[in-house]
Amino acid sequence: MRSARQFTVENPKDFKQNLLHWSRQFQEVAWLDSNEYIQKHGEFDALLAVGAFTAIKTDYHNAFDKLQEYQETTKDWIFGYLSYDLKNDVEKLSSRNFDGLAFPDLYFFQPQKLFLLKGEHLEMQYLRMVDDEMEDDLEEIKQGDPKNVQQKMVEESPAGASTIVARTSEQDYLKKVEQMLNHIQRGDIYEANFCQEFFSEKRVIDPFRIFEELNAISGPPFATFLRLEEHYLLSASPERYLKKTGSKLISQPIKGTARRAEDPIEDAKITENLKNDPKERSENVMIVDLVRNDLSRIAKKGSVKVEELCRVYPFKQVHQLISTISAELDENIPPVEALRVTFPMGSMTGAPKISAMKIIEELEDAKRGLYSGAVGYFTPTGDFDFNVVIRSILYNSEKKYVSFSVGGAITAQSIPEKEYEECLLKAKAMRQVLS
Repeated sequence: MRSARQFTVENPKDFKQNLLHWSRQFQEVAWLDSNEYIQKHGEFDALLAVGAFTAIKTDYHNAFDKLQEYQETTKDWIFGYLSYDLKNDVEKLSSRNFDGLAFPDLYFFQPQKLFLLKGEHLEMQYLRMVDDEMEDDLEEIKQGDPKNVQQKMVEESPAGASTIVARTSEQDYLKKVEQMLNHIQRGDIYEANFCQEFFSEKRVIDPFRIFEELNAISGPPFATFLRLEEHYLLSASPERYLKKTGSKLISQPIKGTARRAEDPIEDAKITENLKNDPKERSENVMIVDLVRNDLSRIAKKGSVKVEELCRVYPFKQVHQLISTISAELDENIPPVEALRVTFPMGSMTGAPKISAMKIIEELEDAKRGLYSGAVGYFTPTGDFDFNVVIRSILYNSEKKYVSFSVGGAITAQSIPEKEYEECLLKAKAMRQVLS
């Protein structure tokens, strides 16, 4: 059982920054920040979970069964991730590509301490074992100078010590997109999300600093800082994968990207062009159909609805086409089963999903791992909210390996050179903070 205390926060923006800095002293940290972005169906401005009381980490073998057992046993808040390679648990698939990061396929923890921030309202929830620490913790957070933080600052590699390189050359990328187009012309698939990795070896970074810079540049609604021992995720994700509230499920796939312009008239024109672009709309609609199909397997009959189709959402760096699909979860279906049935998300695979995943594995040069997986949390009542891990930097501090991947949907209308340009646009913020 958790105890809880309620507080009013005078300056939520400063308090949020102090809260993240204070979390440096923990081996397990999950920080989820909406950046005050008015995203439909949001619950909190920010959540922080720290200090594992219990945890589960495993490879893909029976991973969803293990997660279901863990979630049902704890009946508590748990935070963590599902890596893309859990596809191998859901279907008869494999992952044989190079993996420089070596993250577990699934990792969740039950936090000792939890902070829920909504406007000026703060709720602290904590296990009784740390009851006597909470007053001091709150004081440290308010002061903005928590104990043990200075010595936790990371000495970064000198600038230029290890540059970011592409695992797939531009020439190879263009050839592989042509191969993907051949699959589409043969009717093997209609659409597939094709990704490429950028990486840096023997590189030491300060993950907190990098995350703060990335978040300042992008300011997305599903920003995440995740530390699980030596494994770090620094995410500026704009995309929700799946949210459950009671029996209601919400999925919000993104397909369709365009740049932002400083001139408001030009920016409005770009918005209008994206909204009416037949290629971008067809990408989005195909994934909406896939999500509807996935949700119909676990939903009450007739409850799957498209609430928004191809709406343009502006973000700091790009415009995105987002659709919103809802459903009512059928009775007696466990929360984890809703994730199993819909995973991996359609926006990061393609249609038909299994064929697309096989072709992706064949053509990509690196194992995706946590990239294009999902990060989020379960509540004690079995509700959950998960993002899609895109626009994200992954870091293994033990291996000194830094990685980020970008990709896009390949359809019959795709022009390889334009797809490559879109990848570079999506990579811009990650490159900037790591340069």
